[in-house]
Amino acid sequence: MTAVGAPTGLTQGSRAKGGIGESTLRPDGVLKVTGEFAYASDMWHEDMLWGQILRSTVAHAEILSIDTAEALATPGVYAVLTYDDLPTDVRHYGLEIRDTPVLAHGRVRHHGEPVAIVAADHPETARRAAARIEVEYRELPVVTDEASATAPGAVLVHEHRTDRHMAHVPHPNIVHRQPIVRGDADTAAGRADVIVTGDYHFGMQDQAFLGPESGLAVPGEDGGVDLYIATQWLHSDLRQIAPVLGLPEDKVRMTLSGVGGAFGGREDLSMQIHACLLALRTGKPVKMVYNRFESFFGHVHRHPARLHYEHGATRDGRLTHVRCRIVLDGGAYASASPAVVGNAASLSVGPYVCEDVDIEALALYSNNPPCGAMRGFGAVQACFAYEAQMDKVAAELGLDPVEFRRINAMEQGTLMPTGQPVDSPAPVAELLRRVKAMPMPPERQWESSEGADVRQLPGGLSNTTHGEGVVRGVGYAVGIKNVGFSEGFDDYSTARVRLEIAGGRPVVTVHTAMAEVGQGGVTVHAQIARTELGVTQVTIRPADTRVGSAGSTSASRQTYVTGGAVRHACELVRESVLETGRRRFGSHHPAWATAELLLEGGKVVTDGGEVLADLVDVLEDEAVEVEREWRHRPTEPFDPRTGQGDGHVQYSFAAHRAVVEVDTELGLVKVIELACAQDVGKALNPLSVIGQIQGGTVQGLGIAVMEEIVVDPVTAKVGNPSFTDYLLPTILDTPALPVDVLELADDHAPYGLRGVGEAPTLSSTPAVLAAVRDATGLALDRTPVRPEHLTGTA
Repeated sequence: MTAVGAPTGLTQGSRAKGGIGESTLRPDGVLKVTGEFAYASDMWHEDMLWGQILRSTVAHAEILSIDTAEALATPGVYAVLTYDDLPTDVRHYGLEIRDTPVLAHGRVRHHGEPVAIVAADHPETARRAAARIEVEYRELPVVTDEASATAPGAVLVHEHRTDRHMAHVPHPNIVHRQPIVRGDADTAAGRADVIVTGDYHFGMQDQAFLGPESGLAVPGEDGGVDLYIATQWLHSDLRQIAPVLGLPEDKVRMTLSGVGGAFGGREDLSMQIHACLLALRTGKPVKMVYNRFESFFGHVHRHPARLHYEHGATRDGRLTHVRCRIVLDGGAYASASPAVVGNAASLSVGPYVCEDVDIEALALYSNNPPCGAMRGFGAVQACFAYEAQMDKVAAELGLDPVEFRRINAMEQGTLMPTGQPVDSPAPVAELLRRVKAMPMPPERQWESSEGADVRQLPGGLSNTTHGEGVVRGVGYAVGIKNVGFSEGFDDYSTARVRLEIAGGRPVVTVHTAMAEVGQGGVTVHAQIARTELGVTQVTIRPADTRVGSAGSTSASRQTYVTGGAVRHACELVRESVLETGRRRFGSHHPAWATAELLLEGGKVVTDGGEVLADLVDVLEDEAVEVEREWRHRPTEPFDPRTGQGDGHVQYSFAAHRAVVEVDTELGLVKVIELACAQDVGKALNPLSVIGQIQGGTVQGLGIAVMEEIVVDPVTAKVGNPSFTDYLLPTILDTPALPVDVLELADDHAPYGLRGVGEAPTLSSTPAVLAAVRDATGLALDRTPVRPEHLTGTA
């Protein structure tokens, strides 16, 4: 890892062992790699029941009748619930728009929608009972694309919409629409020497986390319920669950259980309400665990998209204007679609200077599977299209594609299409320079004195080629992603920090509601506490709703926002400790009143390193505990007509170079290397930063060449809900992943850090596609690219 321009001026605890800047090991790491970590699906409770969901077998239909008699008569069944059994009049939920029924009522709107739930004494009994529920459907026409959604007389997916977005959309089947207009694209087009257009299709991607949805609901003696759940946002879940149950929020006690990955797919509810309903109805603990088939229907996916772009440029390589139209398919329910639209629109031009833009982004309601949050959140789809366009324009001008990007690269002070200035480092040109300067992998790596090593060739161990017809290609891409929640959302987090003496030494306890989903937040929080309080022993309490909200583990925000809250609470604890020290020992040494005091190594020291007191003596039997909320700078909504506004708090940037080898006869692709250069502001844990960048890179590789949920365009039914048919990159598909990290501090962020996890997911996909285009000479306007697209047999 290369660090450039690392922020200086860290004083308090800058020498703390295990503090920020060190690659401290994850506290859950060994348990996870040895198989000893307890995930949500491992939970157990004495005398617990098992919950099961009956899902719709069709995508759009009227429910004529539901007969549960045979299911209820099954031995071992304790309860069968349908919509009519819900305890309150609040029967819908949603992240923003409450349009999702707890159980289907009147009609189903997508394949796999929950219709009924069962509790039984054994999981197989619950499954058999659910299968015995008889549902009579009358199938209805399906809405599957923009044409069917907005045609005259189109079937309305939601007939009686009243949400706030209705005032700004031209049709009820459009969830949300965001235009962005700045300058005069029509006039600017007249200055262009070349104009290039393109139409692109981005496939539906699954988060494909390894740990399926799971949870355990335990009824309480007070009439409430304790829910142990794998989720991304405890307090958002709580806000949606409690009204449906008819309980105050303090009687729905939520604790985070072990989460086996998320990537956005756990931001919406899955079985949370269902497990609680069954537990409260039966008076027994109820565990629910989806199998992989159910998981494909039980969470939202990445929005598939159709994108139309027009770029103009002068002969010397300067962009004149950008026009684009982005249509995202949100599926049957809104989920996070409004926010995804805002991201797609505001980031649609990419990390480039362009004064004249005309942008429209929208999300549809359809009868396809619901789509919502996934790593990259609207910026991924746009990056694929605008980077393909940048290659096209460069080719039209006869310019090197990297040089063309560098000519147009934004920098600090550049105005976004929304009119917002980029007020922190934006080293786009430097990232491109660095990633291009990385050493290239050697040619024909498969060759050896013993013959071809087929593992290094397209097709791998299937032994389809020994190098015949194999062509190398190289491609570049760069992307921009916002960090944190945007558009005026009150994005805050809460941290409770306690410092006390235990066992004769100072100990810090940190308590937040942050969902640890694998990103390493628990590691970083301990590092922050060590840095700010100079104490080695730090305990991270399990996340629950007994402390204030930490917001969602998404939008690359947790280290920034919850890390900021932990830092702030630690600062207040430190101030209290030093005040106690001054009160008790101030008369013993003048430095208590005159020097800058720090906490290091369990002691109070001056900035010159002189020890004034031991924390054991300062605190004695007292404990200092502080709970505080912390917020980043406010943002504002985008104007609904022009899209202008300071909608984002921070931007992150990553660039990739992909090297691929393509068997042009069979259409097989082998990604040899995916090199990345990324600015992270400040690497609080360098090893974790590298892991995030490499993980995001591989996820982008997946959607480039293999991952896609296939939905029948006639029936809107999912065709590949399994890891047998939904293809994922394995270790054999993972190339070399060299990473070059820049550290250019954002002065507005804690420690100068910048959100890391999402940016590499953007640019890796278009880099791979650019490399495949380079190898084959084909246009390739969709993801994922499949063999038939390369051989002309599609």
